[in-house]
Parts: sequence; structure tokens; C-alpha cells
Amino acid sequence: MLELSIKDPETLKRVAHALGSDVRLQIINLLNEGNMNIHQMAETLNIPVSTTASHVKVLEEASLIHTELRPATRGAMKVCSRNFDDIHIELNQKDYTSKQKNYTLEMPIGQYTDFQVAPTCGMVNHEKFLIPEDEPVHFYSPERSKAQLIWTRKGYFEYTFPIVIPRDAEITNVKLSMEICSEAPNHDHNWPSDITVWINDMDIGTWTSPGDYGDRPGKLNPNFWAETTSTQYGSLKTWKVTNESTFIDDVRLSGCTIGQLDISKQSYITVKVGIKEGALHKGGINLFGKGFGDYDQDIKLSVDFS
Repeated sequence: MLELSIKDPETLKRVAHALGSDVRLQIINLLNEGNMNIHQMAETLNIPVSTTASHVKVLEEASLIHTELRPATRGAMKVCSRNFDDIHIELNQKDYTSKQKNYTLEMPIGQYTDFQVAPTCGMVNHEKFLIPEDEPVHFYSPERSKAQLIWTRKGYFEYTFPIVIPRDAEITNVKLSMEICSEAPNHDHNWPSDITVWINDMDIGTWTSPGDYGDRPGKLNPNFWAETTSTQYGSLKTWKVTNESTFIDDVRLSGCTIGQLDISKQSYITVKVGIKEGALHKGGINLFGKGFGDYDQDIKLSVDFS
């Protein structure tokens, strides 16, 4: 669900503008039936591809839809999917106590507590390469705390998140979001990678990244990095664990539930992101932090509880 409030008028206006068009509403309705590329939508709606692309951009800027570049017969195609099933708008500015509460924490990508990496691997921030490329031992360096982009061809990164909620709280869902993609030499849009997330050592599900994106500079990248042929941006993916199942971007991914994570037994949780040894597509991982790629965030953990 997308939560909007009059306390955040800019976001509210952006979403309202995106919904204030018959064509854009038709696009959202088309995506109710499943993912589509821009050419398919243009053909279905009988409008030019350029017009469709303009409307898609408005919906994407309002975070109502998500787009990914995927391999096509000729080059790559932009595939669109809907981000939310519902929108809730709060017009009352008065603060009130709700039974449902939320705890959110962003973890810088360099603050991992455990890792396994192998070349190609490295890390950078807005100013420079933080460690020598393709030398795994340097991932122990204190410089890692400054990282805004890290990558490895295999292995994982593990993080420890403190959970500061009442001991008697009942957790209703856990969400984890991050900007990620595959890791190929330089970049390659046709480079699938099976990226798995574990919470408290429980495998909650795998997403197959279509490729390693570098056809354009990331929206937040510094000039020195934008001028390279290296990875530029990723896809923002959200894993959500509830009492019934685990979802990725609101699509059911696995049968893992909150009860299987044993969160209530300790005051922290571990989150691991990586490539299984037995993965079909061992295409590595790029992990983007705040100020790099397309999305201005680190690894975001959100816990809803009552």
C-alpha cells in the first residue's frame, strides 16, 4: 500500500498529477493483468510509443510503477510493473496514537558484519575507489564504512540490524528494500543472477536480476563514475515477509512467514544478501547505497508491529 499524507504535499501532488490522466489510468489498469513493455502498451492503447513512454515516465516518477530493462531480440526493452495495490491518503494533520506502529532503519551498505567475495569485486564512493579492485582481503578495511557501491561476482554480504521495539510487540510484517543488480565485467544487460535474501539465516526468496545495467549514468552518480563503462544503476527491490507468505514487490515469492524468522527471541536480526553456491545463474551482485545509482537510500529495513 502507498501511504500518502497532506504533511508531505510534494509527494501527494506528484501522485495526484500522475493519476490525473485517462491514459495513465489505462496504463495502470493494463498492468493489473501483468507486466508489459512500452511497445505492447502503445499497441493496446493505440497511441504512439513516444507518448506511451512519456506517460510511463510520469508514473515512474510518482513511484506508481517500476520499470526494468530486460534483454530483447534487439538490444533491451523497458518492462513495466505496478508497485502498489492500494493508495491511502491521510488528510487529517492531527497526530494520534495508532495501534499499528512502525520501526524503520537504513543500514549503510559498507557496514556489513560478515562477507564472502571474489573477483570481480570492489567498492567506491562519490570521491574515489576505496580499496584496490579484485583483492578480497581489502573488504576488511575500515574504509568500507564510506562505501556507496559494492560488488562481487560471488558470495554474500551480511548485516546486523538492531530491533528497538517493545518486548511484547506482535510483529505483523518485515520489509527489506535495496537497489541491486547483477555483476558482469564492465556491464552487460543480458547477465542474469539469482540473488537471494536470508533473514536470521532463513532463506526468504530469490530474485533473478536480468542483468548489470550500464547503458546510462545512474541518476545520483558522480561525474568520474558516470564517465566509465562500469555498472551505473540497479533495480529497487522490496522483500516483504508477513504472517502468510513472503512477497517481492507485492508478488508472492515463497512460503516463508514471520513465525519462521524467530525475530521475537532477540533484539536484532541478521540480513544476508548474496548468491547461493548452487544457484543456476551465478551472475554476482552490485549493491547500491545512498547517493549512488538511481535511488537515494541504503538498505532499508521496516518492521510493522502492534
